[in-house]
Amino acid sequence: MIAETVCSAVAAAGLGIAAITAYRKRFLKATRIAAYALVPLGLVMTGIVEWVAETAFSPVAWAGFGVLGAAWFLFMTTRAVERRSVGTGKDRKAAKSGLPEAIAPAASAPSRGQASRPAPRSSAAPGATGAGKASGASAADDFSDIEAILKKHGI
Repeated sequence: MIAETVCSAVAAAGLGIAAITAYRKRFLKATRIAAYALVPLGLVMTGIVEWVAETAFSPVAWAGFGVLGAAWFLFMTTRAVERRSVGTGKDRKAAKSGLPEAIAPAASAPSRGQASRPAPRSSAAPGATGAGKASGASAADDFSDIEAILKKHGI
């Protein structure tokens, strides 16, 4: 009840100041002052002021804000933990023990960490069929490297 009265008085005073400003031929400024003055009156008429007053003095509402804050904290904590983790539990165990299961089974030697040379290409003549087979094999090697990288990052 008091909040409504105060907001109405502020609106009336603001409209009075806007009228004086308009009398001084500053219409743009007077219109802006009138707009600001009407905001508290609009808030009272829509019931928002009453709702805010009830919420501010309600222990249940403050407990609700606390629960929302705890939920937000839990969401952010799980996101941070998820970003730091390597992948699933199986992937982490394989990565720690050094087992090759963490790498794609068809991955090429560089993605497995071996320093050996890549497999020699076929020495077939650069005919139409030989070139197609060689480029198909290198494309498969390229995709296995990409697959291994994606799997390493848990994607």
